[in-house]
Amino acid sequence: MNKQRVSNLLGLAQRAGKIISGEEMVVKAIQEQKAKLVFLAHDAAPNLTKKIQDKSHYYQVKVVTVFSTLELSIAVGKSRKVLAVTDAGFTKKMRSLME
Repeated sequence: MNKQRVSNLLGLAQRAGKIISGEEMVVKAIQEQKAKLVFLAHDAAPNLTKKIQDKSHYYQVKVVTVFSTLELSIAVGKSRKVLAVTDAGFTKKMRSLME
């Protein structure tokens, strides 16, 4: 998997306004089925991890846990543990890079 390219795409998606970040906002995006792909930091707190994974599983949204909090934060330019990508185009490109 090309982490650097996925990280760059996260930055582009953020600037394009196609990223929802922050725990409550991401949960809401998953429930409203706006989230196409969720990035969860592998070092996030257990309760956050469980909440996001349970919601994502229920609504059938893929959760990616390859990045640390620091890596996700650098990618989008603000401190974040969880991100949701809302754009199908970005999601498709990220998935292809991760395969």
